[in-house]
Amino acid sequence: MSDDTAKQPEADPREEKFVVSAELLTPDQLEGLAEEYCTRYHGLNDVENPLAERSRVISAVSRGDLVVWFDPVENTASLGTPAPDRRSAPSG
Repeated sequence: MSDDTAKQPEADPREEKFVVSAELLTPDQLEGLAEEYCTRYHGLNDVENPLAERSRVISAVSRGDLVVWFDPVENTASLGTPAPDRRSAPSG
């Protein structure tokens, strides 16, 4: 038997998620990401008004508690927590 883990190809760094400066987004784009984050985090049925948290989410982005992650494979952006190091991207 051979060791298959030694033969696995390395991940292409061009396919890894990366942080984008929120300053590069328009206010409408940031608002849309905040709305998506609120509905994903709270769910549409968990709270009466999940979008009521938008201003707190946008404040968290400006403080750096949340960052904009871009996924080049899916060509999507989302908000998430900063990674402890540059090689770790959030799941989901």
